[in-house]
Parts: sequence; C-alpha cells; structure tokens
Amino acid sequence: MIISKTPYRISFFGGGTDYPAWLDNNKGEVLSTTINKYIYLTCRLRERYFDKNFRIIWSKLENVPKITDIEHNAVRNIFINLKVNKPLELHYDGDMPAQSGVGSSSTFVVGLTHILYSIQGKKISKNFLAKKSIFFEQSILKETVGLQDQVAASYGGFNNIIFNKRNFTVKKFKFKENQKRKLNSNLIIMYLGHRKTTANQIAKSYINNLNLKKNHKKLISIYESVSIAKKLLLSGKLDDFGRLIGEVWEKKREIGDNISNNFIDNIYKNALRKGALGGKLLGAGGGGFFLFYVKKKKQSEFKNFFKKFIFTDFEFDNLGSQILYNDEKKIKF
Repeated sequence: MIISKTPYRISFFGGGTDYPAWLDNNKGEVLSTTINKYIYLTCRLRERYFDKNFRIIWSKLENVPKITDIEHNAVRNIFINLKVNKPLELHYDGDMPAQSGVGSSSTFVVGLTHILYSIQGKKISKNFLAKKSIFFEQSILKETVGLQDQVAASYGGFNNIIFNKRNFTVKKFKFKENQKRKLNSNLIIMYLGHRKTTANQIAKSYINNLNLKKNHKKLISIYESVSIAKKLLLSGKLDDFGRLIGEVWEKKREIGDNISNNFIDNIYKNALRKGALGGKLLGAGGGGFFLFYVKKKKQSEFKNFFKKFIFTDFEFDNLGSQILYNDEKKIKF
C-alpha cells in the first residue's frame, strides 16, 4: 500500500491572474497558504484473484474491468495518459468537501499524480509535480483552471507565487512568526454549503470577462494587491491586511456573473456588522467557504450570530504533498 497526503489551500490575493487567458498578455501573482486539512489517497496493487481489475472508492464505489469503464473523470483520464496497465485499488478521503473553494480538484490531481509516480519507484520534485498536475488538469481533463492551486498543493507553505506566461516561481513568504500566528488566529472560514454551479462553469464565465476592457483595470488592481498585502504583513499591519481582503473581494465579485449573489452579499454585509474587517469567498465563487478576518476577541459573538453555518478551525501547513507510507514493490506501467 502507498499513501499520499496533500493539503488544501487558502488564496488571499491575486486569484484570477493565474489563468492562461490572462497570462498570455499580462503578469500574474498570488499570495496563498496551504492549511492543515488534507486529501488522503491510498493505492495498492490489486491481486489477480479479484474478478475486476480496478476498484475506485470515492463518493461512489466502482469495481470495473477496464480503465475506460472508470466513472471518475480525473482517475480515468490520468490512468489512460500514464498508461496504467496493472490492476489497482484507489481510495479517496478528504477532510473538506469538494467544490468548496479550497482547491479540492487540483489537490486531488496533485495527490493522484504523486502516488502514481511513487508506486513506480519514481522520486519527483515539487516543481515536476506541480507542472505535471497543471498539464493533467488543463490539457488532459480540459478543465478551466488556473495555475496556482496545483503549485500550492505541491509545494505547501505560505507562498508568493509569480507567473510569467505558463511558468511560475515560488517564493516562500517569510514574516515574523508571532505575526503569522496572530494572522492565523484572526482568520475564520465558514462553510456556506455546496455550490449550485460548478467551479468549472463559474471559471468559464470569469474567463470570458477577463479581457474585457471594462475589467482590465480591476484585474490589474487585483494583481497589484499582492504587493500591497506583502508590505502590510512585513510591517505587522494585520488589520489593514484584513481590510484589504474585503476591498479586493468587492472588485473580484464584479468580474464574473456567478461569483456572488444576493445570499452571499447579505452574509458579507452582516459579517462586517458583526466584527469582520474584511472577507472573501474562496475559490471561483458561488458558494463553499467564506474567509473572514475577525479579531480574536470578537470571534465568539461573530460565530454565535452565524451559528447555523459550519466553522472550521485550521492552521497554516508547510509541507505540501507528501508520501506518508509506501510498502509496495516497485511496478512499471
């Protein structure tokens, strides 16, 4: 058996400037962190005495004889691309729900890519893992996704990721540890429920609006917010960092048709009344997790007001995708 552990991420600033449609003519940059919530995948060689070659366990249980019969789109297509020719069992467990804004789709692809190379005895770098995962999502799965989620899940940590066309540079963003802990304690993520529209559909709407002249200034402002945010963290101005999250959210929500709605807007207005200095929907929008910056002393009242929603405690993660355990004999596809 082989086990991979891959973190979800929270993106603070720059989201949207990592899409290929924007990067073809512009620079991109994000500030994000991975958190201590993970996708776990276990994989093992399936013995010949089982009557089906592939057993895939996710929200469904699949026992199928051929790769092409696998229903899970990512598993089927990545298995085909890597020419998997051995019977395998794959089991998926996630700490957080899919389609919730924390990069779950890309996190899954990173974890799956990591485990399939490791089961062959191949040690791969974080850079290779990120690039291969981007290739799988964009070129093989044909998903409308950016580049930041795969990079974040592969590398782990609090990062400033800079994009130039389809290339990226990862810089560990370092600021005072006591400030980092305080920032972590002032951040809340609240689950609004499942999106009614998939992230892929929302992203397509977003992409269609990226290069419209009326939105270009907003995207430039979102890009420039990364530099401002870094300066605020380095100078210890955490409350201003929290306010900036809200200011940028107000710009981003106007770009795509499905990023926000009346329900989400009302939640945000009430959150500001109850002590949040700023906040944003994580990911593509439309639902999922809402990130708020709320000072520790005001969080009890805040959570009590929104008690019908689910709050998730988290800490920043530093390690990125890992192979926790591997006792499989090396196999070749």
